Amino acid sequence: MALSFCCYASLNPQLHGKLSHGNSKNLQKVKEVLKTSGVLSIATSPHESLQNGNWVKLICGASFEDVVDVRNLSLVYTLAGVDCVDCAAYASVVSAVNEGIEAAREILHFRRPWVMISVNDDEDLHFRKAEFDPHDCPLNCSRPCENVCPADAILLDGTPDALKRGVLTERCYGCGRCFPVCPYDKISGQTVLFDKLWNGLGDSVTNLRLVAVSSPNSGDSTISSMNTMYSIMEANLRCFNLWQLDGRPMSGDIGRGATRESIAFAVQLAGAEDKPRGFLQLAGGTNAQTVDGLRKVGLFKTTNMMSITFTHSQHLKGRSLPLTSPHLSHALIGGVAYGGYARKIVGRVLSSMQSEHGHAHIEDHPEHLLNAVVQALALVGGVKSYRISL
Repeated sequence: MALSFCCYASLNPQLHGKLSHGNSKNLQKVKEVLKTSGVLSIATSPHESLQNGNWVKLICGASFEDVVDVRNLSLVYTLAGVDCVDCAAYASVVSAVNEGIEAAREILHFRRPWVMISVNDDEDLHFRKAEFDPHDCPLNCSRPCENVCPADAILLDGTPDALKRGVLTERCYGCGRCFPVCPYDKISGQTVLFDKLWNGLGDSVTNLRLVAVSSPNSGDSTISSMNTMYSIMEANLRCFNLWQLDGRPMSGDIGRGATRESIAFAVQLAGAEDKPRGFLQLAGGTNAQTVDGLRKVGLFKTTNMMSITFTHSQHLKGRSLPLTSPHLSHALIGGVAYGGYARKIVGRVLSSMQSEHGHAHIEDHPEHLLNAVVQALALVGGVKSYRISL
């Protein structure tokens, strides 16, 4: 399981001088788009967003260490109004997130998203890295691993005698898509039990704002597993807790249908009477189709279990829906976390910028910033209900 948390720690990122905006016209367009979309007027505190059912979290990747991309992604999605940015538990990555957030707030000042860092119990797929020795690869290999990698994290350079480079570990976020495509079965995964992980936090739990536990769909044992983890946390839990429902981990960028499993998992958990306390948030397969999927099953920004449409009651496996529940003081589904899909749509813009300017700060190239913000607003706006007319 993965454990993520937001804390009250005061961080002072070092911004590299004043923002240098080469094209003020495009920067002004960015500000106009943000203001007309209603980002400022609709913004609420992250906790209020969870209660209202319109919480949005950007998942940079629990093992994604490309600090340039992390910084630029954090900047773009902060401008788009996310409530939280989730990142790897490395000081350099956390610093990059905070620097991106503050750079965004220099462009347009509004409330700061929470920063969440992720740690794991050695059994969570989000923390693994692909691994292989390129010297073991035949020279005539068609290199399907390069083509299938969504993060451009595999680069093989050929020489007359051998292949070099291999996995770019700072970019790999452990999706595992390269494992089955290797024709020579050369790729493996590098990957503390939950109670040791939680107890290892010690007194630092008093500084937390939110604890999020990544919960995969384990069928009939899902609720039991969640209750066990909650019982471990409960005595020292001094903040809100959230269950991140991983319907189909690290698959949101694959295609439209990837979100079906996350929706089905949401329906299953929303209808469970014996689940532990805590907000529910979708992840794993989330993409541009997720909000429409939640609407179809009656789970978008709703606190009334009886509003789940009858046509989707099969997901509840015959259980009757509770008329009353201790969880009805807030939305049944607190919101949505976007990972691979969010990185993909903005990553296209970042890749284009890097091909022209190298590793750069996106705010220094407002024409690219405008394109990235438009993409991010379209995704975040589906949950936040922005007034988007782009």
